[in-house]
Amino acid sequence: MRSDKDNVIVDLTFRFSLRAIEYAEKLEAERKYVVGRQLLRSGTSIGANVREVQNAESKADFIHKFKVAAKEADETEYWLLLCKASKGYPDPDDMIDDFHIVIKVISKIISSSKK
Repeated sequence: MRSDKDNVIVDLTFRFSLRAIEYAEKLEAERKYVVGRQLLRSGTSIGANVREVQNAESKADFIHKFKVAAKEADETEYWLLLCKASKGYPDPDDMIDDFHIVIKVISKIISSSKK
């Protein structure tokens, strides 16, 4: 059940989603359509899944939904690393740094919830 309290992971993933939108728009402007759209989908899906977790029906559902968010994060990391390694793509380094914080928090939540 959702509450009005501050929620670190919801805030982090929302801000990351905004950054993913901005970066995807840069890619689109540079005609990197396929990668831009893939990154947009997976990068914003992390936050959407974390929001959905806030209404989990059970502890198992909570963990499962966070694992889905973690899978989307893995895909997002792939696209970011691909952009970093590809010539002619805008540098995503500052976005990757923020992304690693999101990953660490999601991983910690999953491991803590299993105990």
